[in-house]
Amino acid sequence: MSRTVAVAHYPEGAGHATRMLAVAQALEGPATDVVLAGGGPGSRFIEYNGYDVYRPATVDFIGDYQGGSLLDVVFKSVPCSGKRVYDLARWLRRVDPDALVTDDMFAAMAAQTTGTPLYVLTHNAASYYDAAVEQVFTWLLNRYQLSVAEGFLYPTVWEPDVGDPPGVVYLPPVALDPPDASTPPDDLDVLVVPSTYSTNFDTLAETLRAEGNRVTLVGDSDWTCVPSMVPWIRAADVVVCSGYSTVMEAGVAGTPCIIYPFTDEQHGVSRVIERNGLTGFQVEHSIPHVARAVRHPPVSPEYENGAEPAAEYVLDRMAE
Repeated sequence: MSRTVAVAHYPEGAGHATRMLAVAQALEGPATDVVLAGGGPGSRFIEYNGYDVYRPATVDFIGDYQGGSLLDVVFKSVPCSGKRVYDLARWLRRVDPDALVTDDMFAAMAAQTTGTPLYVLTHNAASYYDAAVEQVFTWLLNRYQLSVAEGFLYPTVWEPDVGDPPGVVYLPPVALDPPDASTPPDDLDVLVVPSTYSTNFDTLAETLRAEGNRVTLVGDSDWTCVPSMVPWIRAADVVVCSGYSTVMEAGVAGTPCIIYPFTDEQHGVSRVIERNGLTGFQVEHSIPHVARAVRHPPVSPEYENGAEPAAEYVLDRMAE
């Protein structure tokens, strides 16, 4: 008997799209069809991998709040949020899936509106944030997601931590690692992977090159899109990144990872990693310190990929 699972990613950066596509590919099979939604820069990546993706209205809370003000949130993010929920609810009614898997709070709201069984997959926690408004919002969001979802899947590179939301289902880090991905060059030394909100990564790359490193800067003028970053990370001697998606990919790839955080959430994740003393990861907060860490990188991490366990959890619960 065929079933359809909808997978929706948050419309922020490519990292949200890559990990949700990893779960979608793990879900796909002879008895399971997958439909995708998202929007924002990540959807271009999904389309590059050969999938159709529905693009609802997009929202940029981080850009509006951390790069703007509460007024920007009120007059930009809030109206776009309502439109995104409406668009996703209309999409769910049209595709009529048996379940929805998402890291998007607005898709979760749309699922509740349409009565679609919901599975949340996200690592977000109130403990990552210093600002009271972000803490309260994320705490309320976590409680909402726990109350409406069939399961709250929580992919981490750390063991259960005091700052994690209660009641989550722990998973290994989730990474898109298809067997037919493109082959990276043999001379990869340092792979530099900025996030949507990173700054001065071109200066960082030039600093590392001046020290004699062979540096590949993702998104540079000579960079071309690839179906998955994991083979490139696996081929590198060390990866420098800001976002948690790349941290998870480094864990699955087994590549030493230097984390150079920028956003509140990235700093929060970095604090959890430092607090737990995790093998394979090192947090730095300036270009000179990143350069020093590249000269003496941490040992390699070792994790299984959580995409298959995530898919198995969803399919098993759907079969009950």
